[in-house]
Amino acid sequence: MRKKLMYYTAIICLLILGTANVRAGNTNPVIPGDCADPSIIKVGDTYYATGTSSEWAPHFPLFTSKDMITWKQVGYIFNTKPAWTGSSFWAPELFYHNNTFYVYYVARRKSDNISCIGVATSKDPLKGFTDHGVIIEHGKEAIDAYILNDNGTLYMTFKAYGLDKRPIEILACKLSPDGLKREGDYFSLLRDDARQGLEGQVLMKWNNHYYLFYSAGGCCGLGCSYNVRVARAATIQGPYTNYESNPILAEGEAWKCPGHGTFVQTDANKYFYLYHAYSKKDDVYTGRQALLDELVWNEYIGWPQFKNGKSPSVQAPGSNAAYAASSSIRDDFNTAKLPIYWQWDFRHTTPVTKITKGTLYLSGNADTSNHTGTAITVRPVSGDYELNTEVVNSNASLKGLTLYGDANQSVGIGVTNDKVQVWEVKKNRKHILTEAAISKKPIRLRMQVEAGYQCRFFWSQDGNQWNELKAGDQSYYDGRHLPPWDRSPRPGLLHFGSNTAPAAFSFFSITYKN
Repeated sequence: MRKKLMYYTAIICLLILGTANVRAGNTNPVIPGDCADPSIIKVGDTYYATGTSSEWAPHFPLFTSKDMITWKQVGYIFNTKPAWTGSSFWAPELFYHNNTFYVYYVARRKSDNISCIGVATSKDPLKGFTDHGVIIEHGKEAIDAYILNDNGTLYMTFKAYGLDKRPIEILACKLSPDGLKREGDYFSLLRDDARQGLEGQVLMKWNNHYYLFYSAGGCCGLGCSYNVRVARAATIQGPYTNYESNPILAEGEAWKCPGHGTFVQTDANKYFYLYHAYSKKDDVYTGRQALLDELVWNEYIGWPQFKNGKSPSVQAPGSNAAYAASSSIRDDFNTAKLPIYWQWDFRHTTPVTKITKGTLYLSGNADTSNHTGTAITVRPVSGDYELNTEVVNSNASLKGLTLYGDANQSVGIGVTNDKVQVWEVKKNRKHILTEAAISKKPIRLRMQVEAGYQCRFFWSQDGNQWNELKAGDQSYYDGRHLPPWDRSPRPGLLHFGSNTAPAAFSFFSITYKN
């Protein structure tokens, strides 16, 4: 009886500590906008992070920070696709070993469309990575790599059988000392016999036990059900026993479907978890954003818990407005190259850009099945924002603003010849929703977006008097169909037409509302 009382007293004290000591200056999300499956490492005094880029190029954005709170994008893991890859760039996992940076990443193999795990290395991640090709191929799918250095022996864990009829398993294997080859047979750590979902795992060793953190449920979309659980074993090969108080992280006041992250240990011997979740305010329209929470170990019960309780830390008052304001962008095209925040759907087009005297010329090599055109886009960090641009040339191509889901699902406003048009591509069919005649150039264009999907469209010939083009009977265009299953729609600039008739823009801006 006394032992049970001590046990429950320890739990109550930990929960009180967690709710009373929310991390000072908490600004979740620490990396706002679509940054799913984030990975984090610390090398020297610098933290490095990356995340899934899926079908956007360049591939795997790279961020650095000195405090895990303020992050700066410094580039990408890959500016061009590795030769073996086709699409679906998921779950990059950073690792530091032998004075070398590693990234273990997922992509579909170009030859057969099967998801495999590749590996690349770098001595300086700001100068790019050298790809070494596929390290793990297993059945119809191998994804979500994680590396554990267990007293000098390297182990990789990964998710297998997600596309087979058999239950999903977390498998593991030894790696060569240089981390570039598999050694020995695979062995199973955990199996999803209940078919509830099992992925995004992290294997940690603490107090002579192995702890397997994993995400259960559905990762993505409006119907997601993700949560974080933990199991442990006395040996790396198991058997693993699930914690009776699972899940240890689930939906809360401000965030839903948390999961798939990695841990980092600070110099003060604290553990932090960088993971993704959907904002309950903006939902899928800002994607899975990167959050940070501290993990604490309860030596009495032998299991870890999150310091702030079983749900993601709630954002500090006022921080939503602060990070949205700081994330507003105005690009006057006064640099030789596009800034690194621009991305595009590499499956359907290759942007052709040229910046001359403050004007961006945009065109692209779109395939014939692409009814949207060439879009260069930015990651939205809030669902409420305004887009503006100015089209400074005239030709038959469509030139303007877009909210882009993919080549089959998009909407926008643009100028072609002497008309301004609001258009949509829905289920791979293009429709002109409304249009108006224009008499002079240049033309200012504006899109207002609320809740991530409610769009309104405006144009102006002088930048002062604005005319609204209504796209139907409602007060706004309903873009709830736009998001792909695993990512957010993205706002940006568009060209649709001949490469000999490019779009010319004098600026682009995205301004977030408080």
